[in-house]
Amino acid sequence: MEQEESKQADERRDQLMQVFLREISRMSTWTVVFHGAVATRLGLNPTDLKCGGVLRETGPITAGELARLTGLTTGAITGVIDRLEKRGFVRRVDDPNDRRRVIIEPIEERAGSKDVQQLFAPLGAATTSQMLGHYSEAEMELLLDFIRRGTELMKEQTARLQQRE
Repeated sequence: MEQEESKQADERRDQLMQVFLREISRMSTWTVVFHGAVATRLGLNPTDLKCGGVLRETGPITAGELARLTGLTTGAITGVIDRLEKRGFVRRVDDPNDRRRVIIEPIEERAGSKDVQQLFAPLGAATTSQMLGHYSEAEMELLLDFIRRGTELMKEQTARLQQRE
């Protein structure tokens, strides 16, 4: 009897994991679609927007470092940086340690500008009212742990894929 219950519990956990993986994939897809819509409203493309996000996370880095992190070619990164600079999201700054290099610096004021905030504000409000208010403090801590672990997992898996190229 106990063995049968254990088997059923394992099967239920496996089913839940399959549903979980399918739902997290759906969420990822719609997150990409949402960010594409935001990028369009800002006069960018999704790659530009996400490269801007990488720069906000890393802080100032070289174009080569941005290319390495994103898996884009240096030629493609030049176009991305040109578009981000034209829209006021980044600036090129001479590297004080090497006159041959240029550092790409995110402009935080632009990332936090009213037009950007207006695009994300409804999502933030809906997330707060529809999702976050639904969970206890302990559940929120669990969700934060999941998101942080998931982010690190995605970074590791991206690096793994990029190494195979």
